[in-house]
Amino acid sequence: MNLSTAACLLALATGASAFAPQPLSSRTAATTANMAASTAEDTETKSSSKGATKDPLLIRAARGEKTERTPVWMMRQAGRHMQCYRDLCKEHKTFRERSEIPEVAVEVSLQPWRAYSTDGCILFSDILTPLPGMGVEFDIDEKVGPVVEPMRTWDDVKKMHLIDPSTAAPFTGEALRTLRKELPDETALLGFVGCPYTLATYLVEGKTSKEYLEIKKMAFTEPDLLHAILKNLAESITEYALFQIEAGAQLIQIFDSWAGHLSARDYDTFAAPYQKMILDKIKEKHPEIPTVVYIKHSGALIERMAGTGADVVSLDWTVDMAEGRERIAAGRAKAGLKGPGGVQGNLDPGLLFGSQETIKERAEEILKKAGPTGHVMNLGHGIEAATSEENANFFIQTVRNFRHEGQE
Repeated sequence: MNLSTAACLLALATGASAFAPQPLSSRTAATTANMAASTAEDTETKSSSKGATKDPLLIRAARGEKTERTPVWMMRQAGRHMQCYRDLCKEHKTFRERSEIPEVAVEVSLQPWRAYSTDGCILFSDILTPLPGMGVEFDIDEKVGPVVEPMRTWDDVKKMHLIDPSTAAPFTGEALRTLRKELPDETALLGFVGCPYTLATYLVEGKTSKEYLEIKKMAFTEPDLLHAILKNLAESITEYALFQIEAGAQLIQIFDSWAGHLSARDYDTFAAPYQKMILDKIKEKHPEIPTVVYIKHSGALIERMAGTGADVVSLDWTVDMAEGRERIAAGRAKAGLKGPGGVQGNLDPGLLFGSQETIKERAEEILKKAGPTGHVMNLGHGIEAATSEENANFFIQTVRNFRHEGQE
């Protein structure tokens, strides 16, 4: 048994108290060492010359500020690759139970942070979570994935309504407030939302899809109907993102995972404008909050993603990091945006199945190509469920130990 797995099992062994954030004394020596090192390192950088507390390292990097090292976290870091999560699933059998009971969501969110000392702790939730608050019910089948009653007519659209997040998803607010209290100042609390096009794929298709033929059929035969769905989603998702910020989220990542299936023209028509609606409202209400946009298989869309105004573009693993940085800067310049913009990513999640020597070599290659500012290290997609905790931890510590010239 590796040490991070032992940490998870120890937390679960406390029974009902496993859902309260665990005191330092209850963790294994390895996790204690990781967190002590993190605290010692970051305490030195928390205070300015006037003694004021700095924002978390990850937040400063996302804003393009000079940082003492590159921050790191992993998409899907909370979940199936950890033994403690799999053990928790035996008691809380459905995903919605695990994500909509605040104390359970808090525990799952904290598990990878405790084990690996990631610089970001992301809320354990799902992009579909706010849908019931818009009049769209869904379920998550553990084998099939999300299941929704297909929405393909104007009568279906008329059933949608603007979300009131405090009523529809109070558990999200409670979990974020608890996490903000439990996390140290140097760890960033991350919120996220799904973008309208990706959410619309579930609404129109009724479930996950490989070809997305139903939504494309709607786009090309009844575009006004699809735009009505997208507009409704954008308005509600904006409210949900703002709700997360007001509950304590310090960064918002927007996921338009399936927009990578669109041509450039259709991305400009059905995805980008609705991404921008959300991003613009966040900047209007909370200009201090960094934003990140992620699309899987987005190599053809990078300049367009950058042009939406997101502070950071999260690259998947198919894009060379140095080329990605150049393309992000070019996309922002074309859109009239200031600065080169930030970048997140982009280690291939499959590399975590390789040797630790390979993980180190590839991670450091990305770090060097990204440069010392404006980079948040991550995977190019979510961590795979079969990934070993040992290699996940090795990746995180490799990044935490790396320094660019001039960093201390």
